[in-house]
Amino acid sequence: MRTQDEELSMHKIEDYDNHESKGKRNTIRIVIAIGLIIGAIYAVFKYNNNEVSDYVGTQDNPGIVPTKN
Repeated sequence: MRTQDEELSMHKIEDYDNHESKGKRNTIRIVIAIGLIIGAIYAVFKYNNNEVSDYVGTQDNPGIVPTKN
């Protein structure tokens, strides 16, 4: 039989209830910052490279030209 001291408990974890180390806290902040930076770079590239041609047709079979003359 297990005694009370052998039971698993959240209070026995060293990082429970704001008792984490500064190194672990800084690591989490760095990971979040890197994720935000990568997301921002991705968003900028996606926004800048979102050009769609309005030309409908091919060289052999010209289609509609949307420019006004």
